[in-house]
Amino acid sequence: MSLVTIIIPYKNNLKYLFLSLESVFVQTFKKFKIIIIYDDEDMTDLIFIKKYIAKKNIKNKFSVKIIVNKKNLGAGESRNVGIKFSKTKYIAFLDSDDLWHKDKLRLQLNYMINSQIPISHTSYNIINELGKTISKRKSKKNLNYEDILNSCDIGLSTVIIEKSLLKKNNLRFPNIKTKEDYILWLNILKKISQIKGLSAKLT
Repeated sequence: MSLVTIIIPYKNNLKYLFLSLESVFVQTFKKFKIIIIYDDEDMTDLIFIKKYIAKKNIKNKFSVKIIVNKKNLGAGESRNVGIKFSKTKYIAFLDSDDLWHKDKLRLQLNYMINSQIPISHTSYNIINELGKTISKRKSKKNLNYEDILNSCDIGLSTVIIEKSLLKKNNLRFPNIKTKEDYILWLNILKKISQIKGLSAKLT
């Protein structure tokens, strides 16, 4: 039984999507499903994504669902579509040009389950297209509303959240072009006292 759904919005960066997916397939925690939200009105890349999944025989190993938007919605609204279709307790967000450490899901889910918390994020490295680390962001153990009101370093692809937290509070990514994740974190912190962070760099 899957415990977490990984939601990946996609538009026009095929090379990086495959690298992102590879970082998911090697996870030491295997009880996950993947939902790719195809948000590109050009259908060319969709053919290559389907061929990649078929060639790797991925569907015999993992649950991979591709949802094709009827029109371009943007990353935030695409994640909302993925949230709607997810049926697992936890949701993990991964942008299609980001990478995970192989122990990311295992360490973070263990932390959340043992601490009984509904949302967490982690430290992360910022890398260039060659994979070289050019900067780092260290998570704080606890973040409240005031802590992130002026500045927020929560990395979208580091976040895992209980779906029930979103559903019972009617929370979703707003329909704006940028910083949609930042707005969601602020709205979450109006409902709960803090977002917990792991110091390990897992993204």
